[in-house]
Amino acid sequence: MAQKQELSSLAHCVYRLNYHLVFVTKYRRKAITKEIMEFLRIHFQSVLMLWKCSLIEFSGEQDYVHLLIEATPNLKLSSLVNNLKTTSSRRVRNVFRKCVSKYYRKPVFWTRAYCVISAGGAPLEVLKQYIKNQDAPHR
Repeated sequence: MAQKQELSSLAHCVYRLNYHLVFVTKYRRKAITKEIMEFLRIHFQSVLMLWKCSLIEFSGEQDYVHLLIEATPNLKLSSLVNNLKTTSSRRVRNVFRKCVSKYYRKPVFWTRAYCVISAGGAPLEVLKQYIKNQDAPHR
């Protein structure tokens, strides 16, 4: 049996928006330590709360991180990503200055690019079939 999705709501809409984000370190340098990873998780959680979003899952490796977030429909995703990357870069470079300076001379941490993928819900083919099978008006 299909599992029922839990939905959130605002004044005029019902929604469930999940995004999978991937941030990569500049030049794919393996600059993320265990301590930096935990620091990033806490930082991302606090920034997302300010944006009325939540961090569902977080992990990564030495040169990238994955975030699975739940967002609201009135969010400008590119602005959120910019805020997450800018503030985390600045904070990591300040708190872990000695560690990060081994990899970067300039004030950078993340590459400019990022990956975002919508996540959750039914597969595209299931949605297409559902929409196609709606009763068309008879007149």
